[in-house]
Amino acid sequence: MSQTNEKAVLTIDGKQIELPVLTGTEGHKAIDISKLFDEHGITTFDPSLGSTAACRSTITYIDGDKGVLRYRGIPIEHFDRPKPNFIEVAWLLIFGSLPTFAELRNFRNMLTDNELIHEGLRRQFGDLPPKSPPMAILSAMLSQLACYHEKFLPLGDEELFGEAAARLISKVRTIAAYSYRRSKGLPFVYPDPALRYCANFLHLMFSIPYQQYIVSEEIEDAMNLVLILHADHEQNCSTSTVRVVGSAKANLFASCAAGVSALWGPLHGGANVEVIKMLESIQSGGLKPEDCIKAAKDKDNPFKLFGFGHRVYKNYDPRAKILRAVADRVFARLKTNDPLLDIARKLEELALKDSYFIDRKLYPNVDFYSGILLRAMGIPTNMFTVIFAMGRLPGWIAQWKEQHDNPNQKIIRPRQLYLGNKRTDYVPIEER
Repeated sequence: MSQTNEKAVLTIDGKQIELPVLTGTEGHKAIDISKLFDEHGITTFDPSLGSTAACRSTITYIDGDKGVLRYRGIPIEHFDRPKPNFIEVAWLLIFGSLPTFAELRNFRNMLTDNELIHEGLRRQFGDLPPKSPPMAILSAMLSQLACYHEKFLPLGDEELFGEAAARLISKVRTIAAYSYRRSKGLPFVYPDPALRYCANFLHLMFSIPYQQYIVSEEIEDAMNLVLILHADHEQNCSTSTVRVVGSAKANLFASCAAGVSALWGPLHGGANVEVIKMLESIQSGGLKPEDCIKAAKDKDNPFKLFGFGHRVYKNYDPRAKILRAVADRVFARLKTNDPLLDIARKLEELALKDSYFIDRKLYPNVDFYSGILLRAMGIPTNMFTVIFAMGRLPGWIAQWKEQHDNPNQKIIRPRQLYLGNKRTDYVPIEER
């Protein structure tokens, strides 16, 4: 990031204030207001921070108008070839470059060495109500990892950070799978060190004693891609939460557990669940896609078309394009049809020809196809957001690390525009 020769001039109360203009390697310019309050006692008003760059970052770049997403400069489409590898992408995000063969091998070995969770933590699953929401379990268990790995709580040790990152990424799949099995009353199975990351997760989810789940190559590749496509996405709600918590010098476990809680919201990680519910209601109600498109354009109609449009993308979400192609491969491998996929494809076809959607730049987003794909893989709806969290964890870790590597980082403490009462006197209760 560099400062340009340009200056933005703010005029207030007849006084002109010059503000530096910054530019990154790509993307929008930024007016530097970081000293505006300290030097002039003025704040800016930006609800939801939609026009505020809250940090400097080298991790992920998004161009919403062009439908571009890159991890450390690499276009997201490149990770679909020659073979998707979530662990490689995790290393890239966290440490800044693609791993060498030795680095990748060592990181995989660390993941294998840490795939088990402490038996004390495993027994705690039995104390939870069987119908506990998996996301509640995931957040609680990630936070409790701090109790079993106290040596990783101090900040600043680079070697310990690498070990802590490997523990989190490895153990999250075990915790995620166990949260599902607890909800189903199924016995827990142990990780298989001979399996790769995604295959091992599916084994933990679906194997039963004396009958191991065997994952096909297409399903394993699809799970890798689902995780890769969710691995980071700039300063979204959950990532910003990780940074806010981390700015207080909270440890990595606590910061990521907070990210899980933020991701739980239906406007964030739960959006693909809403897509599935919508498609199911269309199917059960015998509605035609044409009628749904018409209803979505009617402001007086309560029908909502989920899976279209995005806070950042004003073009086709590049992740949705990849998942659409992956869904075709998975369904071809399974030799089955899903009526929900047929409905989704027809909705997309109609929307992309309709001026209402085109003018408003409402294109399919990642949630439109991710739920259908996970459903085809046998993942139940209440686990969709858990899968999202598994994928996003490397991004959270990378963002946490980037923040803590910045020697000038301060605790995040936004200002407010106060609209309450002016000074008033306290009235004793007997006089009220």
